[in-house]
Amino acid sequence: MTGFEPKECQTASSLGCKLPGLWLKGDLVSTPVNDWAFTNKVHTIKIQTETPFLLPYSVAAWCAVYNGNLYLTSYRGRRWVEDIVSNPNVRLKIGDNLFDRTITVINDPNEKAAVLQAKAKKYPEWKPPTVEAVTVLRVNPD
Repeated sequence: MTGFEPKECQTASSLGCKLPGLWLKGDLVSTPVNDWAFTNKVHTIKIQTETPFLLPYSVAAWCAVYNGNLYLTSYRGRRWVEDIVSNPNVRLKIGDNLFDRTITVINDPNEKAAVLQAKAKKYPEWKPPTVEAVTVLRVNPD
């Protein structure tokens, strides 16, 4: 089943960033990705998580690349972040392509700070939170 995708996320406070969707649709890419730098040209990606309610939960989000790895940042307490903490299996939609991946929560403050710098460079209008306040998530290559 596919459909009911979230809207694009043009600004951090836009409605597209606040309204979730369900299933993501697109072309599944099954090969590993060793360098996610191509996402530097993409403003918004979409993330579909697995919920305890047997329905997917998808959101639009901004992303950043650091050392070739793809990262997402957010705060604990958001539905999609809590879903990832409970189950790290996600589906990403980048352009028309889908990537089934797992996600790792990053605890190293130096890596978190570097990711926040990379994201602030990509989105100059974004005001980065403190390293302690943010949850940083790394997408695993395969």
